[in-house]
Amino acid sequence: MLAFVMVLGMFVGCTKKEEEQPSETVSVEAEPTEAPSEEVEEEVEEEVEVNDTLVVAYDYFSEKFSPFFATTSYDQDAAGLTQVGLLPSDREGNVLLNAKDGEVVAYNGTDYTYNGIANCEIVENADGTVTYKIDMRDDVVFSDGTPLTANDVIFTMYVLSDPTYDGSSTLYSQKILGMEAYRSGMDTLFNLLCAAGRENTDFTNWDEATQTAFWADVDQAGEKFAQEIVDYCIAAGYGTDVGTAAPAWGFEVAADATAADFFAAMEAKYAGDLAQLSSVESAGTALFDFMENYDAYTVGVATGTGAANIEGIKKTGDYSLEVTVEGIDPTFIYQLGVTVAPLHYYGDASLFNYENNQFGFNKGDLSTVRAKTTTPLGAGPYKFVSYENNIISYEANENYFEGAPKIKYLKMQGVSTADKMTGMTTDLFDITIPNYNDNDIAAIKAANSNGELVGDKITTVATDFLGYGYIGICANTVKVGDDKASDESKALRRGLATLMAVFREPVIYAYYGDRASIIQYPISNTSWAAPRPADEGYNLAYSKNAAGEVVVTAEMTQDEKVAAAKEAAKSLFIAAGYTYDEASAKFTAAPAGADMAWEIIIPADGVGDHPSYGILTETKNALNEMGLDLIINDPADSNELWDALDAGTCQLWAAAWGAIPDPDMYQVYHSSNIVGLEGSTESNHYSIQDPELDKLIMTGRSTTDQAFRKATYKEALELIMSWGVELPTYQRQEATLFSTERVNVSTIPGDMTPYYGWAAEIHKLELN
Repeated sequence: MLAFVMVLGMFVGCTKKEEEQPSETVSVEAEPTEAPSEEVEEEVEEEVEVNDTLVVAYDYFSEKFSPFFATTSYDQDAAGLTQVGLLPSDREGNVLLNAKDGEVVAYNGTDYTYNGIANCEIVENADGTVTYKIDMRDDVVFSDGTPLTANDVIFTMYVLSDPTYDGSSTLYSQKILGMEAYRSGMDTLFNLLCAAGRENTDFTNWDEATQTAFWADVDQAGEKFAQEIVDYCIAAGYGTDVGTAAPAWGFEVAADATAADFFAAMEAKYAGDLAQLSSVESAGTALFDFMENYDAYTVGVATGTGAANIEGIKKTGDYSLEVTVEGIDPTFIYQLGVTVAPLHYYGDASLFNYENNQFGFNKGDLSTVRAKTTTPLGAGPYKFVSYENNIISYEANENYFEGAPKIKYLKMQGVSTADKMTGMTTDLFDITIPNYNDNDIAAIKAANSNGELVGDKITTVATDFLGYGYIGICANTVKVGDDKASDESKALRRGLATLMAVFREPVIYAYYGDRASIIQYPISNTSWAAPRPADEGYNLAYSKNAAGEVVVTAEMTQDEKVAAAKEAAKSLFIAAGYTYDEASAKFTAAPAGADMAWEIIIPADGVGDHPSYGILTETKNALNEMGLDLIINDPADSNELWDALDAGTCQLWAAAWGAIPDPDMYQVYHSSNIVGLEGSTESNHYSIQDPELDKLIMTGRSTTDQAFRKATYKEALELIMSWGVELPTYQRQEATLFSTERVNVSTIPGDMTPYYGWAAEIHKLELN
């Protein structure tokens, strides 16, 4: 259900965005400003605009335009224009299994047809394995005219499964039959050198000169890596040098420390695990990107014996193949829809012989693939032409399987955040995705003669952001007595959530205006599994009293809602065992093991700048009226929150979740993942342990029947809320801007979503 990334509900100054990271992920939400990245303020170059060129303003690129190695979303989008996936997705992010000849799916009351290059049949075998049978079109070609066949898919999967692959795909981690055996017996020189350490004297697999050169390269890269963090902190106003910036990033160093000292402190914390260090601590650039000779250390080194092929990946014809996994996993289909890269371009066709276990490159050597990182080629709607001066130039792919794009030329230009809006209002750009903050909205309305978001100058298309904001309550620290699962403990937490819930609407709308909506269940509204208002049993979050009666409804005025919520909360606190004095209208005593006051940590930069901050101040006032209290802790350093969560000491907190298409709840809510449990991922910070919930979660994972899974997850969501451990607060919006004057807005994709954006039907888009 989640992108499994916990992020700040606000930009929180000079701190890394510490993540609640149950699994690998791809996206981080930072609100309302962008995630840390170095912005170079420069004048926007005015491009010559002709009627056959679309100009799209984007964030700065990293020039990794590879379907294998693109890391930033900007580079991935840039590469994506040149590529095609094995299986397409619809507007809800569902992978489509029958799009080879066109698949019709209804969304928001409209039928939409989706086209893909393959169908997929899922077969559950008697031995418990599951086989995905791929049947491909035989008329798809790459932009250079070379046919796209099963060989290209096989090649792509073997690149992604190679022991030396270090891109963002996690196909290699899936339970494909034979995957582990294929990847065993080999590791990268980089990993082996890191594991051996700086003092290694065993030169069986490399010589001393190689080791010395490696650590020298790491050190110079580490110094630059640390300096980038320092520069970011200084620019944000949270430090003046290394000695003051490092502590803001969570590391203690001497007052006169250098960038090298800062990196040494990071290396010590991660015990030499440079990959993890880079992933967590980066201020924008990966450590490896600062290395001068990184590619030399990506080669595979044999450390044992591995299988010659992956048993579960089988070619069954020129345009068909099968992939078999160990058991049912409804999330695997998202991994299966790989971008199909051309073997003849990224690999070596002379090294492909399926019957002899040759798959287009020598195992452990992806040098031919890495060499094409900056110059993509594929079967997508556009052909890459060049990249210079922060501008990517494309030309329409006349061979695109859905038809040649209507717009012959396309440019994606990397610009600063401020220049996006300037360029849209001065006719430099045709499309952009801005921050969509109050200033942007004001600029859009000022540009349009009607003063609206959609007008004669700019057309705004808003969509829900993938993630959502929430307030968490730890069951282990907010309870009655010693039993966090007791009815009394649940009533206590629901009482707190009931008060907070009633203040969400006015506070969030005051902060975001129309750019956010209130959600009622702990799941992104963008998910196909999210309950809808028309569903049976749909209610406002925490709208019931202790008797289970719905007392807060959408039809009430805000004053009526607040009055009803206060009474409901009072009934829940009484049910929890709190002593209530009718004469003073206050609670005078807590039951054994419970508190009269609770602390909530909200990362609002120490100044209350957070979407949910007003919810807390209103709740504090309401609790004070009852003789109770909410202590609001707004640290300048958000690491205080993450440290408390990691230690399991936090009572309440405010944050936001990212989201991915599949609503799997295992990482975040399963009992096996609570903090402090041996073998746990420690990603269940709610400390919810419920056998019934665990059963529902595992049941949802044991089938690919979406309707059944949705019903199962609805039960799970209700159970989570019965524990009172999570209050969903808001889902904000993001927007794509189109030049009304330049773009034929009738050709913009209908019902755009986070999964179906401006480029989803780029071949149909027209200029005026």
